Amino acid sequence: MDKQRENSAEVRDLERCINNLVSVLALPAMWNSASPDQIVETLCDALLDMLDLEFVHARLTQPPGAAAVETTRVAEWCEPGLEFRTICDDLARECEVRPRGQPTTMQRRLHGDKISTVSLPVGFEGEMGMVAAGSGRADFPNRADRVVLNVAVNEAVIGMQQARMLSEQKRVAEELERRVKARTAELALANEALRNENAERRRGEGGLLRSEAALQHALGEIRKSEAKLRQVIDAIPALAWCNLPDGTNEFLSKGWHEYTGLSPEESHGWGWQAAFHADDLPPLMKKWQELLISGDRGEIEARLRRHDGIYRWFLIRVAPFRDDTGRIARWYGTSTDIHDRKLAEEALQSSESRLLKIINTMPTAAWSTRPDGYCDFLNQRWLDYTGITAEEAQGWGWRDAIHPDDRAALVEYWQSCLASGTPVETEARMRRFDGTYRWFIFRANPLREESGAIVRWYGANIDIEDRRQSEEGLRESEQRFRLIVDGIAGLVAIMSPSGELEVVNNQVLTYFGKSVEELKGWAMSDAVHPADVAATVSAWTRSVETATVYDTDHRLLRADGEYRWFHARGLPLRDAEGRVLRWYILLTDINDRKQAEEALARARAELAQVARVTSLGVLTASIAHEVNQPLSGIVTNASTCLRMLSGNPPNIEGARETAQRTIRDGNRASEVITRLRALFRSKEAAAERVDLNDAAREVIALSLPELQNNRIILQHELAENLPAVRGDRIQLQQVILNLLHNASDAMSDVEDRPRQLLIRTESDHGGNVRLIVQDTGIGFAPETVDRIFESFYTTKPDGMGIGLSVSRSIIEAHRGRLWATPNDGPGSSVAFSIPCDPELHPLGSDVPG
Repeated sequence: MDKQRENSAEVRDLERCINNLVSVLALPAMWNSASPDQIVETLCDALLDMLDLEFVHARLTQPPGAAAVETTRVAEWCEPGLEFRTICDDLARECEVRPRGQPTTMQRRLHGDKISTVSLPVGFEGEMGMVAAGSGRADFPNRADRVVLNVAVNEAVIGMQQARMLSEQKRVAEELERRVKARTAELALANEALRNENAERRRGEGGLLRSEAALQHALGEIRKSEAKLRQVIDAIPALAWCNLPDGTNEFLSKGWHEYTGLSPEESHGWGWQAAFHADDLPPLMKKWQELLISGDRGEIEARLRRHDGIYRWFLIRVAPFRDDTGRIARWYGTSTDIHDRKLAEEALQSSESRLLKIINTMPTAAWSTRPDGYCDFLNQRWLDYTGITAEEAQGWGWRDAIHPDDRAALVEYWQSCLASGTPVETEARMRRFDGTYRWFIFRANPLREESGAIVRWYGANIDIEDRRQSEEGLRESEQRFRLIVDGIAGLVAIMSPSGELEVVNNQVLTYFGKSVEELKGWAMSDAVHPADVAATVSAWTRSVETATVYDTDHRLLRADGEYRWFHARGLPLRDAEGRVLRWYILLTDINDRKQAEEALARARAELAQVARVTSLGVLTASIAHEVNQPLSGIVTNASTCLRMLSGNPPNIEGARETAQRTIRDGNRASEVITRLRALFRSKEAAAERVDLNDAAREVIALSLPELQNNRIILQHELAENLPAVRGDRIQLQQVILNLLHNASDAMSDVEDRPRQLLIRTESDHGGNVRLIVQDTGIGFAPETVDRIFESFYTTKPDGMGIGLSVSRSIIEAHRGRLWATPNDGPGSSVAFSIPCDPELHPLGSDVPG
């Protein structure tokens, strides 16, 4: 716990130190254009609050002739006085005698309390003054305090230097302006004296008047010329300017001011420096000073800030203008926007650098030659592989890396390609740096200009040693593969990605008695049974187009004229990119299995018939109840009709309505008998549109008396707008009836809870309709969930074990699924789902009846 508190304290101290450093580093933003006094005062105020000090004192020297800057800040509870002055003087003396201006720490008493003080020199040797601080904290100054103080002092030094530089610049500008004003005043006085002299002469010399008028006219022409010259300068598609011999600016074109957004007043003298990027200004000023000293013309590139704050590269050219004596009278220059060219050059250099890196890191030996075949470049891969230097391999020296047996033929072939201009592609052995020779393929293409003349050859050497060895191994592997394929107990075929037959094993040739070429047209020949051709071709075409597994059953004609059933399964072989390289097809003879399945289907149909007949005794009472209701209605309606006809006068309208009810009840009884006969008569499956809700209601009506006798509480949740399904209504009702009876039997011994039975219908998201029968019976063990659907497996003492097996066969014949799951509580749920798509294939004829 103590360790955690220490860590938390250290984290808080570190966070406070970081916050203080951020605040200190933000001070220079406040010192922009500030005086030394303002910098020192801001520094003291910031340190007093940050470090919780009793006092902070700063004494900073100024250039010769200027008074030192001295500021003291104290906490609110302290009063500045003689004690502060004594402490600060002592700290200053201690700071002066410390070697290389190391910080000085002292213990003092202030107003009777013990405080810790520290003094830090300002400048490398303390030549710029000192900063002292005191605090009553026991750990003052800790490491964080020292870091903050040191950073603050360094920032203050930088701020003072910038302030001094700005002050010096202002002083120079003011001195220059003072001299200009003095010179202007002198010229004004001289001009006034000249005017007075002219006035004296004007009275006696009329010629002087004309001369002065001519002079004024000349001055006007000069002014017009100057204005026209300024217009010409402003129209130049570059930023033009003029500087005085000492380097200060005299004139900047209109385009310069519009581009930078600086006014003439802001950019006059040395103010133009504010428009240049801070990183480019030092080298620019250094170059400018060199030109001022040498008097030469020159140029330099630098970034100039646009009025919207964006920096762009400019080429600055400057040249001196000399008078008749050879002295520099002015400096004239232009600034031309080269930003786009600069970016293009940088992009080109970067592209060339990337290209060279790519070529040197390619896993292939690459090279280039002149049009005459003189090799002037080999990438690092080639040099590393051969162990030959670039100087040794240039020209025709690369031939030393070729195997002696291949060298002459390769050079002769290369020279023939140079003469004809045809691309190069050949194979030869190259020596590795360790002396080992490996096979390479040599490829090269000419680069031509628009006229068709070859300007360069670019080539690459690709290591094919492993490929040549693998080709030899592949030939051996193909031989072994042929032996293996011919030994497979089945018909094997290999097809191209588009589905064209390429290779078959001997069993295929023996079975069909045809050659591979004859079998390539299998879809148009009698190889496949005519009844299976359409489905087989459709399945194969779909697999080829979608690159999915080919899996189907069909009959194939044997050489002796007999058709036999085969299971065909094809798998695609893909490359690394997922493209199909070829298809492998295995045809397995399943004729015996098909015959067994047909026999099993017939047996299941017979068992289903037995199951329906055995249910007759159970349903007799329900059927009698169901038929008795419409018969009772018929008798009652007939008596009522006779009574209405015997009246005086007879009630014809009432008798007609009663007769109609009699017909309705008769039809109802007929339907019950029809369903009963269909349920217990073996017949072929008939596909029709079936409303599963109506089918379930009819089964519920038949089973309701039995369920009531067994004290079953029946509930149903039949979904509204349930899609219709396509199937055999009687078979589906047989499945529902079987599920209801199984649920009822499962609850026959339940006494400790209600015997609840729920039948529910719903639509799922897969386009199927689902029916669920849920009970609260004894349920079943999870490990028997798959066995309950097996034939002759039952959990009832007197059961036959065929009901669920037959039901599953019926549902699967309807392209559906039947399953069972235990409930979260007591009992289990049995459900089936079948598609609601009306375009399903017709039901198979082998569905149990």
